[in-house]
Amino acid sequence: MTLAGGIFHALPYLIPQFWTATSIASAIVVIELFLIAWIRNRYMDSPFAVSVFQVVVGGALVFLTGVLIGIS
Repeated sequence: MTLAGGIFHALPYLIPQFWTATSIASAIVVIELFLIAWIRNRYMDSPFAVSVFQVVVGGALVFLTGVLIGIS
């Protein structure tokens, strides 16, 4: 599952145009986050809204960490 989770938002960077690849990768990440929230709701009995909030906030924290590392 680590491969499946990482490969889909990394593959768009095979496209030579950076902003096109980034846009596609961003859309894939949003889909992945909602999929994770759905899985938590379906199999872990977490309320969907709570799962979406936790997963999206976690994703935002990971994104901000990457930005801070990238600009340092």
